[in-house]
Amino acid sequence: MFPTPLKRALALAALAFSCSAVAQPGMTFFVTSVGMGKGADLGGLAGADAHCQKLATAAGAGGHTWRAYLSTSARDGQAAVNARERIGKGPWHNAKGALIAQDVDQLHGDNLLTKETALDERGMPVKGRGDNPNMHDILTGSQPDGTAFAGTEDQTCGNWTSSTTGAAMVGHHDRVGRDDSAAAHSWNSSHSSRGGCGVDALASSGGAGLLYCFAAD
Repeated sequence: MFPTPLKRALALAALAFSCSAVAQPGMTFFVTSVGMGKGADLGGLAGADAHCQKLATAAGAGGHTWRAYLSTSARDGQAAVNARERIGKGPWHNAKGALIAQDVDQLHGDNLLTKETALDERGMPVKGRGDNPNMHDILTGSQPDGTAFAGTEDQTCGNWTSSTTGAAMVGHHDRVGRDDSAAAHSWNSSHSSRGGCGVDALASSGGAGLLYCFAAD
C-alpha cells in the first residue's frame, strides 16, 4: 500500500532533518547547541572539554580531540591558561565545510567567523541579534588576543566552577563586522556577563552558556 501524501511529506522532512543534523566529516569547529545547564559552572576546563567532545561525538565528529575555547586565570597556585594555546594549530572548518580560520593568528585577526559561519555541531545556526531568545554571548574568559586576564578581577566565573559569584567575559558569534577594535564586533571579548554566572544572569545579557569548540589535533 502506497503512503499517503502526508506520510510521504513527513518522511521527507524527517530525512532532511536527519541529514542537516549530522556534521560533515571535516568539521573542526562548532558552537555548542546547548549549554551545560549550570550557567558558567562548567566543571572547569575538563568539564567544558568533555561537553565539546560529547556533542561532537553525537554529531559524528568524535574522532578528534575537542577543546573548549576558554581561558582561566592564575589562582590557588595554578598558572593561567590561555584559550589560544589549547585549541591546536588549525585550520578550522564548520559543519558545512566553510573555513573559519587557517591558523591561530588568523583566528585572532581577520577570521571568517560570523553568524552565518558560527554553526553548531549539527550545522544549524545559533540564535543571535533579532532572534528569540538571543543567545549570542559565547563564554570565553579571554582577551581579544586569546589570552587570560591578569589581576584579581574574575572574568571566568571562578575558572568555570561557579554559577553564583564572579563574571564571565563573552564574545559575540554574530558580530556585525570583522573589526575587533569595536567590542560589539568581537567574537571572543565583547563584554562581561551582567549580574553573575548563573543561567538567569547569562540570559539577561543574551547568553545561554554556549561555548566555542575546536578540534585540537
